[in-house]
Amino acid sequence: MVQANFIRKGPAKMNLIILNGRVVDPSQNINRKINVEIKNGKVHKYFSGRPKKNINLDKYEIINAKNMIISPGFIDLHVHLRDPGLVHKENIKTGSDSAASGGFTSIACMPNTLPPNDNPKITKYILKTSEKNSKINIFPIGAITKNQQGKELAKIKENIKSGCIAISDDGFPVVNSKLLYEAMMISKKLGVPVISHCEECSLSKDGVINEGKYSKKYDLPGIPNSSEELGVLRDIFIAEYTNAHLHVCHVSTEGSVEIIRRAKKNGINVTCEATPHHFTLCDADIDHKNSNYKMNPPLRSKADMVAIKNGLKDNTIDIIATDHAPHSYREKSRSFIKSPFGIIGFETALPLSLNLVRNNYLSLFELVDKLSCKPAILSKIKRGSLKKGWIADITIFDPKKRFKLTKKMINSKSINSPFLGKTMIGKVFMTIVNGKIIFDNRS
Repeated sequence: MVQANFIRKGPAKMNLIILNGRVVDPSQNINRKINVEIKNGKVHKYFSGRPKKNINLDKYEIINAKNMIISPGFIDLHVHLRDPGLVHKENIKTGSDSAASGGFTSIACMPNTLPPNDNPKITKYILKTSEKNSKINIFPIGAITKNQQGKELAKIKENIKSGCIAISDDGFPVVNSKLLYEAMMISKKLGVPVISHCEECSLSKDGVINEGKYSKKYDLPGIPNSSEELGVLRDIFIAEYTNAHLHVCHVSTEGSVEIIRRAKKNGINVTCEATPHHFTLCDADIDHKNSNYKMNPPLRSKADMVAIKNGLKDNTIDIIATDHAPHSYREKSRSFIKSPFGIIGFETALPLSLNLVRNNYLSLFELVDKLSCKPAILSKIKRGSLKKGWIADITIFDPKKRFKLTKKMINSKSINSPFLGKTMIGKVFMTIVNGKIIFDNRS
């Protein structure tokens, strides 16, 4: 783990001028080369050419963003920070540092901590610890049920009032349909989304890999597509009945994409996300001796992977989220069957997502929309825009920079990524939060 990129000498300047870059901001329909002035932590103005002579440049830090993209800061609505209780995997500081190095200025953390975030006490702990230890914005997500056990509703209203932006039992589906119905009714009244892990566990059971050719080849228990698709169907039916906002996590199958596509056409209030690993890898890519390829949902078939990319292309899939799920090296060194599900995702999100642009599934403009603007709209976070007067949360990146992913580049406590050692294209140059440079990769 390396922190050198976060060390800055002297006080951080609140005034910045970013020169020679291309601003891509779908919230304003901007996609052109233009300079940006940041003043007192907010976007002050845009201008062409050199800074005017009446500007005292001694009060500004000048950033040369030649050949770079300047975008609203990336927002990840699906991360696991493991804090409190599981800090051997990750904590708020290391998780937020990792996010910053991946260009994320805001993240929303899932409630599957120890104990789970099912009450205001834990929400307040996360917010207080984040204020002290995080350089980025952290928004908690509260549990739907107490202790995420699916038997009784958590303190949803109190948790939302304390600062949670959504509710979820991520990691587990809410099996009891009546409880999910009640949760959706509450969420509708409070104006927050229900973020759902859709899975029929009686079908997925002890599975560790996608059910199909490769589960048979490696003699590993499989997880069928139907286990996800039945969960998606059930949750959409309840969302239609309640008219609550349902957001489906980590969509991974062709069937799920089609179910959600039909639901949207029918006017149901449903959104969804895809992860970079699900639109980059399929089960044919799995090294069954390397448990870093084990995640839930599993890497599906090539047809499923293509369907995810097409779902992003036609806007059936609204946003990209990492599902950053750190585990210790010891845990992930176990066999494929015994190791936990999950991979980290912050540092690889941008280069993997840029492959969608290179392969003509998305334009760069559309990609920024799915990494920043749409997540902000979906979660009602006042971020995801570089409008004048808005808080200056900015990601600057080089879409053509090649690099090999090494352990030293990962700021998470954990290194459970199947992409270690792989050459990638697209690197974060700088991350700015509230007008301050918090990650600087200029060296």
